Amino acid sequence: MSEKETSGVWQGFKAFLMRGNVVDLAVAVVIGAAFTNIVNSVVKGVISPVVGALGTQSLDSYSSCLKAPCTGTGDSATGLRILWGSVLGSALNFLITAAVVYFLMVLPMAKFLARQEARRKAREGSQDVTEVTELEVLKEIRDALVAQRVPNGRAPQPTADGAAPTAETPRR
Repeated sequence: MSEKETSGVWQGFKAFLMRGNVVDLAVAVVIGAAFTNIVNSVVKGVISPVVGALGTQSLDSYSSCLKAPCTGTGDSATGLRILWGSVLGSALNFLITAAVVYFLMVLPMAKFLARQEARRKAREGSQDVTEVTELEVLKEIRDALVAQRVPNGRAPQPTADGAAPTAETPRR
């Protein structure tokens, strides 16, 4: 590889690493790993003991024999054994983990973001009302100034576009 090709490869690699989405992805992986530990701790330390109190601690021992004789465990087992208990245990672990993530993390965050959005919309709505009110006040000031300029005290009517009449605008 020539020196020019090497510098081009390094420049391309550097550009790849410095893209925002690559850095964001790396941060997401690190945060996800830490978040996984939190969720697993909640499931293992709180939820699983509650489920174990209602039933069995482990479903791994439940199985069915398809081809007799089903004796022994592990490598010394004979016959054809279906370990449906471990599949059921994994499915329950997934559902419990998903419920913990949703109810303890996703739902509160969604409510928080909805409140923030409502506050933002309320602020924007109040700014719109303020702008409309200021426009009305400015129109009243304009009409009062025009009324002061007219010698007979009668203010001329605004034109069709809402502007104050000028000397060139005929009075009605």
